[in-house]
Amino acid sequence: MKFRSGLLCLVIVFTLALHLSFIPAYAGDRPGPVEFRILATKKTSTMQKEMSEAAAAGFKFAAVMGGETAFGGSEAVVVMSRQAGSEAAGNLEYRLLATSKTSTMQKEMQEAADAGFEYRGQTVFSSAFGGDEVCVIMERPAGQTTGTNEYKLLGTSKTSTLQKELAGVGEQGFTLVGLTVGQTAFGGNELIAILKRPR
Repeated sequence: MKFRSGLLCLVIVFTLALHLSFIPAYAGDRPGPVEFRILATKKTSTMQKEMSEAAAAGFKFAAVMGGETAFGGSEAVVVMSRQAGSEAAGNLEYRLLATSKTSTMQKEMQEAADAGFEYRGQTVFSSAFGGDEVCVIMERPAGQTTGTNEYKLLGTSKTSTLQKELAGVGEQGFTLVGLTVGQTAFGGNELIAILKRPR
């Protein structure tokens, strides 16, 4: 438990460090300080509500990870960020999708994409009610209602199978946007790849 908690914290710190490394090196080009907000919950419905509240305060999605935390047990942890002092209302909307079946996730992702949402991140975690689930975060500019991308999910327990399936969809113009490894209810330990292509 302590090892997994420490690993989760290490991944979050590394992700934030990577994010900050893209700030320009010249002081004259640097934006101001960055503020972060950490959200953690066992329920994806709660997370979507909290992300919407943070987005309304000008925060934007930065990273997500699912796993065992020291005090919360198995949780989804989301990091959001904004420029310090920027308290203007944000113009982004978020939708969280969670399911234990990759086929269901592909359907729900496509419905969200058709409504203007785009993939931003994914993880696998044990939710309070759904057991082991795949969680996907999607984002759109406020007011946007149409999308232009098609999504495909691949789930397999074998890397050799994933190689073959990726080669097939790659020939169709799909590009990889996300990959997680986790135990889902129907596939056991699965590699879950998310891909997209323009319509």
